[in-house]
Amino acid sequence: MAQFYFEREVRTPTGECYTILEDGKPIGRLDLHFVPGLVHGTMVVSESLTQESIQELMSMVDEDLTDAVGIERDDLVVHVHQGRDLGVFTHNDATLHEGHGDSTPPTGGA
Repeated sequence: MAQFYFEREVRTPTGECYTILEDGKPIGRLDLHFVPGLVHGTMVVSESLTQESIQELMSMVDEDLTDAVGIERDDLVVHVHQGRDLGVFTHNDATLHEGHGDSTPPTGGA
């Protein structure tokens, strides 16, 4: 069974960003935003994850992350996207740096 965990990258008064790791390897990203009565998020995961694994991650988000911050909420809404990591773009370096473990350069422009 895979061992998932979340590594926090950023915390603000209204949200948090995490790298999702499986057995120590990055397999996704989670962004959570806190508004009164609601936690809204976006989860992007590797195309290799099964629906069961995604459901396990969602349970962890619900039970471990949102409860841990102590936000009173009526609902948790998370948009889940599944695909491959193309890389990271930064303003200071206009090149796209390829994602982990993918040696195929991205095609097309954004």
